[in-house]
Amino acid sequence: MEKPTLVVEGKRLDGRAFDQLRPIKMKAHVINAADGSAYVEWGDNKVLVGVYGPKECLPRHMANPYKAIVKCRYSMAPFSVLEERIRTGPSRRSTELSMVIRQVFEHTMFLEAYPETEIDIFIDILQAGGGTRCAGITAASIALADAGIPMRDLICAVSAGKIDGQIAVDLSKDEDNYGEADVPVAIAPRNKDILLFQMDGLLTRDEIEHMLDLAYSASSVINRMQVDALKEAYSGERTEAVLPL
Repeated sequence: MEKPTLVVEGKRLDGRAFDQLRPIKMKAHVINAADGSAYVEWGDNKVLVGVYGPKECLPRHMANPYKAIVKCRYSMAPFSVLEERIRTGPSRRSTELSMVIRQVFEHTMFLEAYPETEIDIFIDILQAGGGTRCAGITAASIALADAGIPMRDLICAVSAGKIDGQIAVDLSKDEDNYGEADVPVAIAPRNKDILLFQMDGLLTRDEIEHMLDLAYSASSVINRMQVDALKEAYSGERTEAVLPL
């Protein structure tokens, strides 16, 4: 298939500026049965996260006497992509992303406070539209906070990259597929620590610095939305969890 034009008259195909995020909605506490949960709509992405724990580690021989262990499962629903039906069960990609996301949060949570326990993070991609791992990490951070698990910061993630020679933030599906570079970044906004940096494609040093500036600015916006979602869930009387329609 011929590569489509991604930038027309200085604008991206969806009309956004290069530093502009797609529309985002966040909601905390959406699953009653989970200790913590979150739902995020980000562009065409729809992500549901449930967190369980800290709880007894099973099997018991995996328990660490000094800290909790983290288990993460990232999965895409069979109906999440229009072009093809996703096979059920783990794939190489979902296994890799589960490991990457687990490592992000292992460096974020105070795991030593919960020895011999486990914390489970389930990330389900209900609809995919580019940047699912970033939306998943952002939603998982809200769900962990909703579960009351202490963390050093709320982690926000956003993709950035290069499309038709221009550095842009929050790549859509077409920009991800046909751009020159895609860089998912997870950031702890308080100290601007980078907890995830993956790059597919080639960028110069100056382009990487410009891309990180855009990612840092975007993370500030995303972080405020995370905080607002948690405040909304905990303001007033606690009610039964309901998924937004």
